[in-house]
Amino acid sequence: MNAQFKKGVLEIMVLAAVCRRDMYGYELVAEVSKVVNVKEGTIYPILKRLTNEHYFETYLRESNEGPPRKYYHLTAAGILYLDEMKKEWEIFSRSVSEFLKEESDA
Repeated sequence: MNAQFKKGVLEIMVLAAVCRRDMYGYELVAEVSKVVNVKEGTIYPILKRLTNEHYFETYLRESNEGPPRKYYHLTAAGILYLDEMKKEWEIFSRSVSEFLKEESDA
């Protein structure tokens, strides 16, 4: 997949994944990688920024496989932001699809 395409959708994918259920970082990498191949070094800066912008809250949960894991939880502001992003994505993707369809019809 084109790197610029990937960069543009990662934030909304991370928000949507955490909206479904609270997740820890590596779990998010695995979830997003089902659709778009990403590395931890790509997801963690997004998590940090969205947390700093108060779209996520974090908490620690004990793990049977090592130290406690930091889980991300979508805040009320995060839910509103995700809704806004989804609306923008729908408009954007529809516009691009229509443009490409017109191009192929020509």
